Amino acid sequence: MQTTFLLNGESVTVDTSPTRTLLDWLREEKGLTGTKEGCNEGDCGACSVMVTDHAGARALNACILFLPQLEGKAVRTIEGIAGSDGTLHPVQQAMIDHHGSQCGFCTPGFVVTMATAHLNGHADHDTQLAGNLCRCTGYVPIIRAAEAARSASPPDHVDDLPLLFVPNTAGEAPEELGAEPPTSLDNFAHWYAENPDAILIAGATDVGLWVTKQFRDLRQVAFLSRVVGLDGITVKPDSIRIGAMTTLSDLQREIAPLYPSFGELIRRYGSVQVRGAATIGGNIANGSPIGDGPPALIALGAQLHLRRGDDSRTLLLEDFFLEYGKQDRRPGEFVEAITIPRAGDHLRCYKLSKRFDQDISAVCGCFWMRLENDRITEVRLAFGGMAGIPTRAEAAEAELLDRPLNKTTLAAGIAAFREDFTPLSDMRASAEYRMQAAQNMLVRAFAEARGARASVLEVGP
Repeated sequence: MQTTFLLNGESVTVDTSPTRTLLDWLREEKGLTGTKEGCNEGDCGACSVMVTDHAGARALNACILFLPQLEGKAVRTIEGIAGSDGTLHPVQQAMIDHHGSQCGFCTPGFVVTMATAHLNGHADHDTQLAGNLCRCTGYVPIIRAAEAARSASPPDHVDDLPLLFVPNTAGEAPEELGAEPPTSLDNFAHWYAENPDAILIAGATDVGLWVTKQFRDLRQVAFLSRVVGLDGITVKPDSIRIGAMTTLSDLQREIAPLYPSFGELIRRYGSVQVRGAATIGGNIANGSPIGDGPPALIALGAQLHLRRGDDSRTLLLEDFFLEYGKQDRRPGEFVEAITIPRAGDHLRCYKLSKRFDQDISAVCGCFWMRLENDRITEVRLAFGGMAGIPTRAEAAEAELLDRPLNKTTLAAGIAAFREDFTPLSDMRASAEYRMQAAQNMLVRAFAEARGARASVLEVGP
């Protein structure tokens, strides 16, 4: 399968397996070994590269980035961060000046991520660098280096222009295994209906691990990044429609002003590198009981739009999840979009994980409560990590609905959680810990509804 893109300013064409990762190709075929293999699952950031397309530059993990995902884009590795004459990038010089490197293994990934943030004018360094791990230097000198480079102008050579990408709408369906389907939405829908066993690849932040960790042969795959019309967000007065291929980073940017708590939840979804690749459609279709997107969307009353060929149907997102590993998705049917009805910002989302940044939830709770005269007139409570699927706490909702916002109502809701859930114990949390955590989240929601400040990012008296 052929893929053409820019690599450090020069056009390259690669003819290789569709599930070969950029990391392996860079190191094995191009000899660009500055991009490191650390975790090989998108967690440590040692393999970070800068990828530029029509939407701008992003730092992504090369270890779980398949080469066909780069079609028409521009890639810049650590070898292309300095100028062609050897002039260091401002972040490289700052790392030297502030002693931001010790053993050096993680340094290339840090530099590429910092250079990408620098190009984009992002100064929230703690967030931008949360996906890059260092075991020996410590983060203080690295953050100092990022801050020191902030005022310098980005060098022109890192501001790449991607290759012109012209979608193929001719409609010829691929015949060979491993090829991607046509790029118009209609043609893709018919192709997938005829090839329901194909693996759909969106951001590959999950599927990538099937290859790098499980060594699976995926055989027939389809890269959804080439399907026109599957991404984008449309905000209307009464609804928000989100295309399935919308990345988590794009979703966060659009949703945070409307639902700040949801935006903050997404900020803790993976890392900058993961959010720049992962899609909300993939997060849902994956069906994980601990995926952070579905609890918030279920609490908001979101609807899911599914399509198979010319047939489309819509259902409540909460009805899509049937049991662990099983969703209401027919062969050849795919997630096309999600719609959120706009009924005011009454949403509060809480995530509990062992590590604050870039960690999977032990429990994720999202609470949508409308109050009138200190009475709960509408309520939806949705959780991840409490069952085999993301689901609502319907017994607790019944105890809260049309009741006053007081301690008696709260106690009844807390007790009802045991009717809703029988959580499991695993490496992340025991069943009793999960139960108590979910109950405590309701306490926090009540406190915030009464005006208390309960952010875990703030320290109070």
